[in-house]
Amino acid sequence: MTSATELPGRPRAGAIGGPATARATCVLAPNPSAMTLDGTNTWIVAEPDSDLAVVIDPGPLDDTHLQAVISTAEAAGKRVALTLLTHGHPDHYDGAARFAELTGTRVRALDPALRLGGEGLGIGDVVTTGGLELHVLSTPGHTADSLCFHLPADRALFTGDTVLGRGTTVVAHPEGRLGDYLDSLRRLRALAVEEDIRTILPGHGPVLDDARGAIDFYLVHRAKRLAQVETAVENGYRSAAEVVAHVYADVDRSLWPAAELSVRAQLEYLGEHGLIP
Repeated sequence: MTSATELPGRPRAGAIGGPATARATCVLAPNPSAMTLDGTNTWIVAEPDSDLAVVIDPGPLDDTHLQAVISTAEAAGKRVALTLLTHGHPDHYDGAARFAELTGTRVRALDPALRLGGEGLGIGDVVTTGGLELHVLSTPGHTADSLCFHLPADRALFTGDTVLGRGTTVVAHPEGRLGDYLDSLRRLRALAVEEDIRTILPGHGPVLDDARGAIDFYLVHRAKRLAQVETAVENGYRSAAEVVAHVYADVDRSLWPAAELSVRAQLEYLGEHGLIP
């Protein structure tokens, strides 16, 4: 049997939710599924000595969850002052407008359509609230608008759906593109080395205590899948559905529709690089 410490990224054992670093606390949304794993991780981030907090990804439109996020912040002596989005998928974003109403906060995102209250997020921005410092990183691939947030003080990285706490990420074709995703992973890997990032705080699944190991696993996994898809096409499997049935035969069939999105992205990538007809 493989222990948690031997799994990619060294996922933390135990229940998901609660304090994860000195500055980050997770509130798990009640929306578990094959795609969202245990549910969406909503993150409350604040300096220990500040009364202001930032919330990353308020999650689904579920008043009980949104109130739990506010109550968790208040129990720690914090007031939610700002909401940030890693990307616009419904399980991360749908509760944002209601959460903004409950807290009186702005919602900042890369995609202008997701912003509430004016100011958005730009690549290279540094969010400073209550002394907190969050660096905005461009990480397209899962979606075109995907962002990660670097928390230097905790040597941590909020990854949304770019890196998950368990399993691997769907490249959500056609918006998601494999070339972009691979470039994003390589940039995160370089940053993890340069900034000595230790911890990944994902949008789903447990906290990972080996950031570099997790990203390396993702890069290797993508390379293997790409080779499998290329070989499948060479062996006569042409459509995305055919490739999925062949390459993902050992994967739960309920995940095949999501796998087909990634396969479409892989086929597009292989075609663009002249590796398949």
